[in-house]
Amino acid sequence: HATRCIPIIEALLEENAFVIIAAEGGPLELLKKEFPTLTCVNFPGYNFTYPSKGSMELQMILSTPKILRGIKSEHNTLDRFIDHYRIDGVISDNRYGLWSKKVKSVFVTHQITIKANGLFKLLEPILFRINKSYIGKYDECWVPDHEGEKNLSEDLAHKKVLPNLHYIGSLSRFKKKHSTHESSRRYDLMVILSGPEPQRSIFEKIVLDQLSSSSLKALVVQGLPEGKIQSQPGVMMFPHLETDKMLEAMKSADMILCRPGYSSIMDLEATGNKAILVPTPGQTEQEYLAKTMMEKGAFYSETQSNFDLARSMEMAKGYAGLDKNDYSDKLKKKVELFLSCL
Repeated sequence: HATRCIPIIEALLEENAFVIIAAEGGPLELLKKEFPTLTCVNFPGYNFTYPSKGSMELQMILSTPKILRGIKSEHNTLDRFIDHYRIDGVISDNRYGLWSKKVKSVFVTHQITIKANGLFKLLEPILFRINKSYIGKYDECWVPDHEGEKNLSEDLAHKKVLPNLHYIGSLSRFKKKHSTHESSRRYDLMVILSGPEPQRSIFEKIVLDQLSSSSLKALVVQGLPEGKIQSQPGVMMFPHLETDKMLEAMKSADMILCRPGYSSIMDLEATGNKAILVPTPGQTEQEYLAKTMMEKGAFYSETQSNFDLARSMEMAKGYAGLDKNDYSDKLKKKVELFLSCL
């Protein structure tokens, strides 16, 4: 979710706020590159491991004690950070322990309802109550989505509401930039790899193997901030692209292939690209978003296990993409109000 934090940070900086970025791993490296002059600190997460096979839900259940310990640990760490850095307010993107009685806190999420599959679907009411309990510890919950029929998250953030919930419009790092970048079409396909291992690498191999036997001209962004530029016949591979270069690349591609992570959906709305969505296996949120986007006629989707590049490229032509929404001032107003209360 690091990319959707970019417009929040930009909005804070426009109001002359002193911003400290706390993250770890790839998200921290990405935000350091976007905001090289800001103070950045390593803030360990839950280190949840995604399985290469088997049930994601079962893995999460087995990991619950570890996750709960992580939430408690980050809550205690935050209290020390508040004192050390003299923090006046906290905006937490899906980190459940980063609320405090000392300062005003905001929870950012698009998942009020957590989806499950099969028999685990019976757990959805329990998951909602747990989610509601944690989010209720924050002063406000900001949902990066539109109100009404043109929303992006559907049941995830619109089926049930919370007392402290506020819709702030979709958050894309490209929102304020899309009208100033126009590129000629240079690539048949742009592949944007993202997400946790081992599934990121598994999907990368599937895609590169199929690209090697195709005539497509492709650009691959590997989602590895510390990697090196590589190439193979017909394919350019970049480990990472910063916002301006990523936008230019997307605008120069006829088709995007990516995971249906919520930040990616918001970016596709901002750029107007057509896309093929391939959910991370077992990640119920992505599977749900891919399904709803297909039902809306926005994007074509296939499973990773049955992915066929040639078929996907042909099928995706029949989907319209998402209508661009103008940049909303809801975020700006929310940030102004947040800062005025500190």
